[in-house]
Amino acid sequence: MTTHTSHQIRSTTVLPAHRENVDLHTADGLTLVGELALPAGTDGAPRTPSATLVTFHPLPTHGGFMDSHVYRKAAWRLPALANLAVLRFNTRGTSSPRGTSEGEFDGGEAERYDVAAAIELAEFRELPSRWLVGWSFGTELVLKHGADPSIEGAILLSPPLHRATDVDLDRWAEFGKPLVVLVPELDDYLRPEEARRRFARVPQAEVIGVDGAKHLWVGESAVRRVLDEIVGHVLPGHPLPLPTHWEGSLPEA
Repeated sequence: MTTHTSHQIRSTTVLPAHRENVDLHTADGLTLVGELALPAGTDGAPRTPSATLVTFHPLPTHGGFMDSHVYRKAAWRLPALANLAVLRFNTRGTSSPRGTSEGEFDGGEAERYDVAAAIELAEFRELPSRWLVGWSFGTELVLKHGADPSIEGAILLSPPLHRATDVDLDRWAEFGKPLVVLVPELDDYLRPEEARRRFARVPQAEVIGVDGAKHLWVGESAVRRVLDEIVGHVLPGHPLPLPTHWEGSLPEA
């Protein structure tokens, strides 16, 4: 059964979408586990998305995984609110309730195969207008391994620039695709002023400082700012801010 009323979108709200478990297969022989959330029609069948987010989670040795809260909320909200597809997955050796991906954490090196597998799955499924979204460690994967001609651009959340070097930034400068960089004012690793200096070598990089935010984007206001920025760059002209209420049906708990 469903209920038809106005629902405030809270941290635990799951909006309608077509969600399916997916397996990603790497060139070095591993199977990675993930989920693909697609826009859904009123009958629950998947609709063609307007664009696609391929997401890369924070550091798995410090609790990062496909369910890290910003990505979980993106998958719960953006198919319904912005007609986006959201691909989440666990990089090698990472576990979540969805399961454990094969392999072992390799500090961002062998993860190049994970990045390629995610992009290949999006291509195989013919998902349109593919954007990479990295958060913390995930930004390192995007900068080091994500400059693939099939993507439209990339969005970085809280980039620490620990593993990614100036060589990687120079590669992105030559690549030329859009690079959007969201930097919390109170980040633990890289704050807006330093980020602008470091990313200056990428002419197309747009560094956006977010007042009051921290590395983990804790709090509903921080999450909404991130999701608004993502949608605004991936779907220019889409109405913003995104709704804070859902006028429609939700599955009953």
